[in-house]
Amino acid sequence: MLDFIYYPVSGILWAWHKVFGFVLGDGSFGGAASWALSIVFLVFTLRVILFKPFVAQVKSMRKMAEFQPEIKKLQKKYANDKQKLAAEMQKLQSEHGVNPLAGCLPILLQAPVFIGLNHVLRSFNRTGLSYEQNIKIPNYWLPTEDVQSFLQARLFGAPLSSYIAMADNELSQFVPHVGRLDVILVSIPLMIVASIATHLTARHNVARQTAAVTANPQTAMMNKLTLYLFPLGVLAFGAFLQIGLLFYWLSNNAWTLGQQYFVYHRIDREEAEAKAKKVEQRNNLAPKPGQKPMQQVRKPAKPTETADAAETGADTAAETSVEETKSNGSGSPANGSAVNGSGDASTKVPGLAPTQARKKQSRKRR
Repeated sequence: MLDFIYYPVSGILWAWHKVFGFVLGDGSFGGAASWALSIVFLVFTLRVILFKPFVAQVKSMRKMAEFQPEIKKLQKKYANDKQKLAAEMQKLQSEHGVNPLAGCLPILLQAPVFIGLNHVLRSFNRTGLSYEQNIKIPNYWLPTEDVQSFLQARLFGAPLSSYIAMADNELSQFVPHVGRLDVILVSIPLMIVASIATHLTARHNVARQTAAVTANPQTAMMNKLTLYLFPLGVLAFGAFLQIGLLFYWLSNNAWTLGQQYFVYHRIDREEAEAKAKKVEQRNNLAPKPGQKPMQQVRKPAKPTETADAAETGADTAAETSVEETKSNGSGSPANGSAVNGSGDASTKVPGLAPTQARKKQSRKRR
């Protein structure tokens, strides 16, 4: 039913086993080490493929942290209308270029690989079949000689497909014989290290979250689950996980921890460089110390405006001259012209007539 998952998983496992088997050989320890490394590099192969989606997930989370206050406003505004809240949330995410499914993609793609590897490891030692029968059945992409190599491989005395809670009759099917103590001595240290790696990965992820994100009750609850419940779950259910799956869990969390450190620091560096570039551009536009700010240059007046200004100035000068003449009364006028006894000007004031002519010409032009 899930052959589209089982065949690729077994194919990648077979390819890496050929590589490490050529380097380490097929001895008692070399054979087990090559199979264990094959499982580890199966994880690394998947995580390399999912590297870009992981970067997109981190950037999406950081963008969502930026507009978290807007999300809270929407949640408060549409607290009683879930349908409207969902529509507004989708609209807000699309405005900020955030795709919530991008954050789930790495996890969604890792789950089928975990399921597929669990099935492939169990298919090496099928329940109800003897050792002689199992080594004659290919395991999807893996031929019968690789099935026999896997069943005979021992990592410090324990097969990779064995687990602590395995039934006695299933343990007895391994050749050579396997004791439960051998499985416990290998499984317990792997369970502890895998649990610690799970906790450190969750702690590093939570430490990168902003105060606005951690203030959300749902986020705070999820952080507690990933920090404490998941690591304890590895210890509690590790007894039912095959040794090969414990290697998968350990290597997956170790890769995630290193990848988070690398990606987060790279994004921090890119953001710091972008901020420094903006500051540098702003400093380049600002006046240097001791330099006077640039004064605004006035635009030259239009010819008609210049002519009107000149006419207005001439009229003002003429009116001022007439007022001065009237104010002299019986005395001598300021411009030296004679006046009649009533005090009115008996002669034309120089420059008055041309000014009135210019005013008439200006009215005609208008």
